[in-house]
Amino acid sequence: MTIVAVIDDLRPLGAGLERSYEVYVRGRLKFRVNQIVYVAFSLDETVMGFAFPKDERAALVAAEPHKFRLPRPSDLRFNWVVAILAELDRTEARELVVDAWRMVVPQKVSRAYDLAHPDGPG
Repeated sequence: MTIVAVIDDLRPLGAGLERSYEVYVRGRLKFRVNQIVYVAFSLDETVMGFAFPKDERAALVAAEPHKFRLPRPSDLRFNWVVAILAELDRTEARELVVDAWRMVVPQKVSRAYDLAHPDGPG
């Protein structure tokens, strides 16, 4: 049986990544590096938006439409995609958070994480 991801699986990870911090904006949990949001959860904590390359998101959504959605039209200009948490397992959700974080930190910070976590965020 696959254990689905919940916000409590991801909070310690997001809070522990270098330069990352959590904030609440209008009741929604978000993770930032500086002022850049790289992960945000819906108010009901069932949906996770995350940084993702614009040029790859259509393929991601097309490949697994039960898991992933395009962001709302006003967010299409950003490197952003949305996932349904209940459709993700814990490992996949953790990988998405780390990959989103990688998009907003310098490469040297990302490489240091890889050296410290050779088996990934699992």
